[in-house]
Parts: sequence; C-alpha cells; structure tokens
Amino acid sequence: MANVPLVVTTAHRGVFFGYGEPTASDTIRLERARMCVYWPKELHGVIGLASKGPTKGAKIGPAAPAITLQNVTSIIEASESAAKAWEAEPWS
Repeated sequence: MANVPLVVTTAHRGVFFGYGEPTASDTIRLERARMCVYWPKELHGVIGLASKGPTKGAKIGPAAPAITLQNVTSIIEASESAAKAWEAEPWS
C-alpha cells in the first residue's frame, strides 16, 4: 500500500498527522509529519481530526521530513479534505 494520510495517537497522548502505511505494529514512520498541540471541542475528538481536519482554534505545528513514532495506540486513515486542512498548518 502506498503512503496514505494518517492521524496517529501514542500512549504518551501525542496526536500526529503524516503520510505512511497503516500497520498493526506499535511503531510507525510518518513522512511530512506534524503534531497537533490543541484542537477545539467542536471537532469532537481525534476522529474529527481524521474526518474533518483541524479547524479554527487548532494548533498544528510545522512539518518535519519524517518521524518514527513508538507506543502507537491508534492509526486512523484521514480523508482528503482533512489532509488539506492539516497541511494548511493552522495555529490560532
């Protein structure tokens, strides 16, 4: 499977977005990876970040070329519109 847009959570309460291959492993490598520092309650949680993407009020950091995450607790495939919202890097 080619790299697809993913939202990944970790046991350390990290929430990340990037492009990778879904896996059942507790480790994943994401390319063009970003971290969500905060999201507004109107998104209705992490699944909202994957279905809608970050909205006004969210705090999304800049992209790093790649990151390898450990202690992964979930890997959620993101919609195309959510990926575009993540790539806009909102910080408000």
